[in-house]
Amino acid sequence: MQIKVGARTDVGIVRSGNEDNFFAEADEKRGVFVVADGMGGHAAGEVASEMAVQIVARHLLPLGSVKEEGARDSVAQSLRDANRAIYERMLAEVDKQGMGTTASVMVLSDTGYLIGQIGDSRIYLLRDGALTQLTKDHSYVQEQVDAGLLTPEQARYHPYSNVITRCVGASDEVEADIYEGEPRVGDVFLLASDGLTGMVDDRRLQQLLLARSGPGRIVDTLIAEANGRGGLDNITAIVIQVDGLDGATNG
Repeated sequence: MQIKVGARTDVGIVRSGNEDNFFAEADEKRGVFVVADGMGGHAAGEVASEMAVQIVARHLLPLGSVKEEGARDSVAQSLRDANRAIYERMLAEVDKQGMGTTASVMVLSDTGYLIGQIGDSRIYLLRDGALTQLTKDHSYVQEQVDAGLLTPEQARYHPYSNVITRCVGASDEVEADIYEGEPRVGDVFLLASDGLTGMVDDRRLQQLLLARSGPGRIVDTLIAEANGRGGLDNITAIVIQVDGLDGATNG
């Protein structure tokens, strides 16, 4: 597997601290990528997102391929373990009350990808010029869209657009949504916190991801775009370009 990766987090324009955390590590066999957006105030949200990233990464780095037996269960279990650890710390420390985090997790190898999703950070796929959101937000406005009460455009600007309905650490148990698929040469994946997706709409994300530049430069451009539109939240982005897959052909 030949991939290029760019990853960065930025405090944004308005916030004084950064409650986002991320992880991105890849070799020729597989990559493990996580974006986590913490909540509960600076002292708690930053801790929750850091714990989630560390626990999930430690759990998933031993995987050699998404086709290994138990790989799907490993993704789900990594998020259950993170949830339990964050929840127990929240109960134990007074200044951690209300602590929690989103988590969008992807394991990528030649033979497939696995995604674990809790909250409203997102994972997108740009393929053949078309941008698809692979994950589904666990949010109040998404539930309203699903019920036909809001359009996606109305949901973007709804006053409760940042209210999430599922997160890591808020209760003793949580279940992740699990998605899977197969990568192709030329694919571009984006993992992002809502500090990016809340400021930059999908059409503009698509335009920026289509740029013929390296993933690091694209990440910088995405963050600059979000900050240029107000930078109301912390911004985190991981961009993965798939340049080669063992035995694969383009498209």
